[in-house]
Amino acid sequence: MDTAKVIGRAPERLTLEERSRLAGYWLAFEVYTPQTQPLRRIEAVGRDVASCVEALEKRGLDPRDFEFVLFQG
Repeated sequence: MDTAKVIGRAPERLTLEERSRLAGYWLAFEVYTPQTQPLRRIEAVGRDVASCVEALEKRGLDPRDFEFVLFQG
């Protein structure tokens, strides 16, 4: 699956096929703070948290600002 297609999308907006293919992957979401109030958007996808961290760092984002969730589909 081309995970780049889901970056920036809300998990609720994924198709059933996308949800099925992402099951078992880790997703990164920006942590809510009163200062940022981020929308719940997928910012990284990986087979493990380390892969998500690497993807975030490649985009110049600080992984400490994100939560990592194992997607169940």
